[in-house]
Amino acid sequence: MPSVVRLPDGRYVYNDRPATLTPMPPAQVAPPMVVQHIHHAPPDRTVQRIALGSGVGAGAVAAGVYFGPLLVGVLTAMAADLAMLAFLAAVMAWGVVTVVRSVGGSDGKAAAKRLGRKGR
Repeated sequence: MPSVVRLPDGRYVYNDRPATLTPMPPAQVAPPMVVQHIHHAPPDRTVQRIALGSGVGAGAVAAGVYFGPLLVGVLTAMAADLAMLAFLAAVMAWGVVTVVRSVGGSDGKAAAKRLGRKGR
């Protein structure tokens, strides 16, 4: 009775003489492949530069990302300083006019009136 034998190339054939064929070794199974990603450092602001390519536009975006918050902070500080100076100037002008009116008598009142008209 013929038996079924598997050849080394993977085909099955009938064999009348099983004693003449050598038995096949069991198939070697490859070990599973392990893919390991090693990150040396977290990504930084160059992600925007890579996203836009390596042209001038990428540098402009990177500069905007870096200098944008700095510019907003500087402008806010300048506006606060200017508002404080304007408030101090108004208070000092009011104080000078009040002092001139109270100390100067009739001449002081006339001077304060002229000073008030010039401001308008």
